[in-house]
Amino acid sequence: MKKIIKRVLLISICVLLGIALVSTITVYSVWHNEIHTAFSFKKLRNRNEEHKDGALYEMTVSGNYYFEEFKEKGASSDAELISYITSHITKGLIPMKISESEIACSAFTAELENGDRVFGRNYDFARTNTCIVKTNPSHGYKSISTIDLQFLGLATDKDVKGLMNRITALAAPFVPLDGLNEKGVSCAIFMSYQGDDPTIATNQQTDKPDITSTTMLRLILDYAATVEEAVELVSQYDLHDSAQTSYHYMVADATGKSAILEWVNGTDKTDNDGAARKLVVTYNDKDSHIGQREAEADYQWITNFIIQPNYYEKDDDKPGFDRYNIIYDALSKVNGKIKDEQAAMDILESVGQRYYKEGHDGCTVHSVVYNLTQKTSYFIPNENYKDDTAKFNYTI
Repeated sequence: MKKIIKRVLLISICVLLGIALVSTITVYSVWHNEIHTAFSFKKLRNRNEEHKDGALYEMTVSGNYYFEEFKEKGASSDAELISYITSHITKGLIPMKISESEIACSAFTAELENGDRVFGRNYDFARTNTCIVKTNPSHGYKSISTIDLQFLGLATDKDVKGLMNRITALAAPFVPLDGLNEKGVSCAIFMSYQGDDPTIATNQQTDKPDITSTTMLRLILDYAATVEEAVELVSQYDLHDSAQTSYHYMVADATGKSAILEWVNGTDKTDNDGAARKLVVTYNDKDSHIGQREAEADYQWITNFIIQPNYYEKDDDKPGFDRYNIIYDALSKVNGKIKDEQAAMDILESVGQRYYKEGHDGCTVHSVVYNLTQKTSYFIPNENYKDDTAKFNYTI
C-alpha cells in the first residue's frame, strides 16, 4: 500500500510539474518580449524629497509593441487607446491606464559651432517620475524618448515598484513627450491653451484614420526620416488631442529643417470648435508671415501659445511669451549658432521653472538636448544642472 501511495504521489507531482512547465512555456511564448521589457525597467536616480524631485527610470523595449497595427487602426480618444493597449499588451487580462496631465514646456533648434544640429527641450510640470524609453522595432526606426509615468496612472509621490507597475509601464511607447530616432528626427509636444477656459481639445472629424497626441509623436519617431516625411505622416490622420487639452508640436531633422505643427480655426477668442481645426505647418525657412525676428532666423523656438499671426489681441494673452523671449534673446545674440551641447542646456536652464521667475512653484521635470547629427541625447532631470551625477548621455 505504501508503495502504491508513493507511486501515486510521484505521478501526481510529475503531472503538476508538467502542467507548470507547460504553463510557463505558454506564458513565455506569448509574452516573452513583454517579460524582457518589464524586467529591463530600472531606477537611474532616486527621489529627492528636499528638492522635490521625482525618480528617474530607464526601460528598453524588447521587440515590437503592436504599433504597426495601431497606425492602421488608430484611436479617437484616450479610452480607445487604453482599450487597444490592454487587448494587445496584456491580452485583456490586466487593465492598463492613460491619465490626464498638462504639458507646459519650451523648446528650440540651433546649430553648434562644429555644424551639428540640436533640438533642446524643457518639460515643465510638477514633481513626477520619469522614464527614458529605448525602442528598436522591426517595423520602424530605433529611437529614444521620454515618458512621464503619471500618464500611465502611476503615482507621482512614491517610487515605481512591483510587478504590476512594471506591467503598466509596458504602455510607455504609446505616450512619448519628446524623442529622437536613428535618422536624426526629433519631435516634442507642448500645450497650446486654445479656445475658452478650460482649453478645448482638437478633435477632427473627417474620414481619415484617427490618432491621439502622444501616439502621433510615436508615429513620427517610428516612421519619419525627415521633417517632410513627418508632416506627410501626420497629414494622413485626424488628430484627437489627449486629456481634453489642446497641443501644438515641433519637429526637426539633421539637415537643420524644422517645423511647428498647429491645428487652428479662427482666433484665440473664436477657436472653440475642435472638430473644425485644420493643420497649419510653419517651417523655419518659410515663417516670414509670423514676424520679423522669426523670418530672420534659421532656427525655431516654441513655448505655449499659437504662433499664427493675429491669433491673439495682444502679447499679454500669449501663454509662455516670457520664456519665448528669453530663448529668442539667447539665440539671436549668436544668430542661432551656439558653442556646444552644454550651451544648449544653459539656455534650457535659463527658462527652468524653478529659477527663471522668482516665486514660481512649478518644476522643469526634465531638460534634454538631442543632437540630431550625432543621434545622441544629453538629459538632466529636475533642474539639477550643476550636479554631474544627474547628467545622462545616450547614443542611438
